[in-house]
Amino acid sequence: MVSFSTIRVEVAYAKAEEQMIIPLTVAQGTNIKQAIEISNILHLFPEIDLTQNKVGIFSRICTLNTLLREGDRIEIYRPLIADLQKIRQQRAAQGKLMRKGS
Repeated sequence: MVSFSTIRVEVAYAKAEEQMIIPLTVAQGTNIKQAIEISNILHLFPEIDLTQNKVGIFSRICTLNTLLREGDRIEIYRPLIADLQKIRQQRAAQGKLMRKGS
């Protein structure tokens, strides 16, 4: 009789108005893509496109074939709505204008 080791992981996805964390028990040797597919989250959030959305484990970007370890939380990231670098530049420019006007 063959015995398979299992690990517990979570798959997480968040939109502005909704967040979901799905706990899973998977076979040791499961990768990120397999766990996402097993979680059924792709059916719950059809906007997720694994060819476009980045994924990670605890805020560290990973590839879909990264093997999972006990306790990992897979995070599926949404594209940024705003360009953070542009926002910083705009704020810096506004600060310069305010200082000149003072």
